[in-house]
Amino acid sequence: MLFKRSLLQELVATAIGAFLILVGIVIAQRVAYYIGVAASGSLASDAIKTLLGFSLIRFLPMLLSLTLFLSVLLTLSRWYRDSEMVVWFTSGKSISSWIRPVILFAMPVVLLIAFLSLFITPWATQKGSDFRDQLKSRDELATITPGVFKESRNAERVFFVESFDELGNVVKNIFVQNIQHQRLGIIVASQGRRESSENDDSFLVMENGRRYEGKPDTPEFTTTEFERYAIRIEPAEVKQSPPKTQEKDSMELLANRSPDSQAELQWRLAMPISALILVLLAIPLSFVDPRSGRSANLMLALLVYVIYNNLLSIMQAWLAQGKLSPLVGLWPVHLFFLALTAYMLYRRLFQLPLIPRLWHR
Repeated sequence: MLFKRSLLQELVATAIGAFLILVGIVIAQRVAYYIGVAASGSLASDAIKTLLGFSLIRFLPMLLSLTLFLSVLLTLSRWYRDSEMVVWFTSGKSISSWIRPVILFAMPVVLLIAFLSLFITPWATQKGSDFRDQLKSRDELATITPGVFKESRNAERVFFVESFDELGNVVKNIFVQNIQHQRLGIIVASQGRRESSENDDSFLVMENGRRYEGKPDTPEFTTTEFERYAIRIEPAEVKQSPPKTQEKDSMELLANRSPDSQAELQWRLAMPISALILVLLAIPLSFVDPRSGRSANLMLALLVYVIYNNLLSIMQAWLAQGKLSPLVGLWPVHLFFLALTAYMLYRRLFQLPLIPRLWHR
């Protein structure tokens, strides 16, 4: 009981820390990406949080799988470095004694990965795609960022606003440049706001400003001062694209016999299967020779993780292209790493009892 309790407690603590670090890395990476897109004017700043949430849900199965792998690897590696494994081996424990508590720790998370991969991730992917389509359907005013020049989709107008008020309804210090009938028009105003007409047309209404109009490279320019000036904003038209394979429900993929559907379905099933195999593989990979470097096994384990996922991706691509039968699918990769796990456990099972004698020599 002491053995299982101490192992499970440390596995849970390590998993929580590893998961928080991985989530922080993903959030930092995605936030930096979305801020860069928003700074270029291609994305409204108020959409970053929503897109970030959908992205995080999509990455959750992979993050949880890597969390399980790292938690077992780091916990048992520390036990090797601090000679705790030697104590347990001399008390009669073998390497196989770690399999049951590790599976007990991993199974709830593996079931959660399966649920996320089969049901939640497709839903988040679909909702994220729908939200991006909604963003594309918004007019050009909705994507304006203060302090950034924004060009319209047809490249006929350039907008610039210095700031918004506290409620975001009124913009300050507006600059608009447009080209119509080969004449250049420039409008500057102290403030403005969006208004909608009875037929739902959207207008940018500017107040207390000037309009300059003329032909480029000629002295023919006119200046007009105004108290109120309105520009009609053309609505964006976005064609609804058919749903991608990643956005389809798992039951729909199961009923569809196309190679793309079968490849996506097997990829979703591969997430919990690979997570369980990697957790078992982490047991023999965690072995650390106190006389060697402490990071060698960690680098090897991460290399194994990368190879496993890359092989799954390659097999999925072949399956989607029709080069593999759905009956074969991704199972050769799982069986190979399962056999590798059994082989490494077998080696550790017969090599580890020698450690106490070599330790005292």
